[in-house]
Order: sequence, then C-alpha cells, then structure tokens
Amino acid sequence: MGKPRLIILVRHGQSEGNKNRAIHQTVPDHRVKLTDVGMQQAKDAGSKLLDMLSPTDTVQFYTSPYVRTRSTTEGMLSSLSTHPNFDKIKVYEEPRLREQDFGNFQPCSAEMTRMWHERAAYGHFFYRIPNGESAADAYDRIAGFNETLFRQFEDPDFPSVLVLVTHGLMTRIFLMKWYHYSVEYFEDLRNINHCEFVVMKRDQNNKFVLQNKLRTWSAYQAEQRKLRALAASEANDANEATDAVDVNGLKDDKKAAALVSATADQSYGPPPQAGIRYGGCPYGCNHGRMVPNATAGTHSAAKLQRENSRKHSLIIGRDCGGTLSGNGSDADAEDADKSGNETETTKRERRERVELQAAEAKRDCEGLSDDDDPAVRLGLGVNGNGVAVGKL
Repeated sequence: MGKPRLIILVRHGQSEGNKNRAIHQTVPDHRVKLTDVGMQQAKDAGSKLLDMLSPTDTVQFYTSPYVRTRSTTEGMLSSLSTHPNFDKIKVYEEPRLREQDFGNFQPCSAEMTRMWHERAAYGHFFYRIPNGESAADAYDRIAGFNETLFRQFEDPDFPSVLVLVTHGLMTRIFLMKWYHYSVEYFEDLRNINHCEFVVMKRDQNNKFVLQNKLRTWSAYQAEQRKLRALAASEANDANEATDAVDVNGLKDDKKAAALVSATADQSYGPPPQAGIRYGGCPYGCNHGRMVPNATAGTHSAAKLQRENSRKHSLIIGRDCGGTLSGNGSDADAEDADKSGNETETTKRERRERVELQAAEAKRDCEGLSDDDDPAVRLGLGVNGNGVAVGKL
C-alpha cells in the first residue's frame, strides 16, 4: 500500500480540564480525564470515521499517551466494531504526540492569567512555559515523529488510513511542520474543536492535500468588526454607528498596535500591554524602587536608589510559589533582624507588593482565561451579545 490515502488528525474530546481549569492545580495534565460529554464526542467521532472508511480500508491509530487521548481513541474504536477489518486495526501510543508541556501543576488562576499575557506579548511559538515547553520545543519532537512516518510509509503493507489522536496545539504544530507554515501563520491559527477532524488526502501526485479550511484569528477579528459595524448601523444613527465602530474597532486596533490582520504587518496576537514589565525577577522585586521608608530619613534620591537596589525581597507565600515548607523566604539579610525574623518594615513592604500586584492583575488581566478563548487570545472582552469588544 505504501502511503496511506488519508491522514486524519483528531483532537481529544472535552476533558475535565476544559470544563474546570482549576483542576490542573491538583491533577497532572497527563491524568486529566474526559467528561461524559467528551466520551460521547469520542464515540460520535468513531461513527464519523466509520462513514469515511471503505470496506477494504485498513486503519492504524497513533495516540498521545495522555488519559484524555487514550480514552478518545477507545471511544472511537467502540464505534468501529462493525467495520469488516476491525480486527486488523493497529493502535500505537506515541509520546511525541503529547500536549505541549505547560509545567507541572499549574499555579493559581491569577498567575496563569499573567503568564498568558506574557506569552501573548512574547509570541506563542517561542515563549517557553516555566518548567515546561515552548511550541518551538514541541515542533522539534513533531519533526522527529514526521520522519518516523516517512520511513514507515515505505512499507508496502502500511494501512490505508492513518489516524492521529492528539491535542489542539499539537495538531497545529503537526500541520505547521508538514506544510512548512511560517511562525506568523501558526500563531494566527485557532484551535480545532474537540473531536474535530483535520483530513489530509493523498492526491495523484502522492502529495497530501489539506481538506479543511483552517480557522484563523485574523478572520475572527474581521468577522467581529463586521458584527460591530452591523450592530451600530442597525441603530439607524449614522453618528452613533461611526462612533461605535471607532471605539470598538479602530481605536482598539490602534491601542493594540494593529492586532491580527491578513493584510497588515502580520503582528499576530496582542502586543505587550502598556505598563506591564514581564521580564526581571520571578514574582517581582523592588530593585530600584524610589520609595522612602522608615529608615530613609532625609537621604538623597541617589542614596535611596542605591539602598533600594540592594534589596531583593521576593513575593512569596502564594499557592503557586514560596518555599517548600510554605514559610516566608528573604533574599537579603537586611530584611531580617538579628534573630532571622522579618522586620515590620519588610512585612509591610511585602504586603504592599502583594496588594499592588493583585490590583494590577485584576485591572490588566480581567476576563482572560485560556488559549481556546477568543477574549484571551486577542486581549478582548465580550459584551452581552457575545461579541468580542476591545478593552478601553
């Protein structure tokens, strides 16, 4: 047979993590299970695959080793039992198809929101998740997997249909490598839905032609602009319509430094938000803070600068950080008295930093969730009609 006639990529069904993101704080990502809805989606996907197969087709599955992808594969297989070659179906576990590593247990939602903002500012492809991977890292292992497939395709007995059960981001990474997409186009691609098929069909030239029209963020934004303009025009007030489009569209674009546009400068994703400093020390520090304190007295600004720059008090004690014992930790002996205990000044400064960071997180990151949410990916809010609008 050689090359299969079809390569089908399938995203897993709805998982408990998709339904409740907080579960990632207590359950390792690879152990997150499917919901009942996700299991039904998997069975429905199997029925869909059955309709696509001819009686003579043979099938081979590769599945990510995560629980949710294994369960999706099992659900699909349960719907294929009536196929004439069901007993010849091959199923292999392939760790290189696993999800991008987002670190170990995920931190609190406020820290995750900050991290998503940082990733959007840095770039989705190159940003490396703390203790995890970047999409570029995942690209490297997918490249190795593709080479394995090319060698296997030389086997004349290779099955006629290849099914890859994987994850949303890994589907995009696979397509990026296979079709030589640019980094910019990868970052413009949206996730496929749960148990959605991406079909690659071999043509007469032995080339695999993509059968799907992929969804992009640039197209999504263009659609949202049209919806905003339509809603404004229906108000039958020309001035109001113009203002609405300007406020929700043009000004938002200017503020966001020309968000995704198919004809613009290819600056996909939201740019860094003004006033947010993503680099520097973990969890923030007070390097160079020009803040007078109880010991400052009448010191000059230069001396205040020098004294503050020596301090390096980490913000600790959050549910996503701190020492292993859960106790406070200071990086500078100046912050403790002779007994090693925190001084009142240090406690007050740390409390102020925590309160300031919480206020900034609420102001700058409100309404964002994960990469599947358009509001997160584009840095937008959503109005009562479900239309994404720019945050002003």
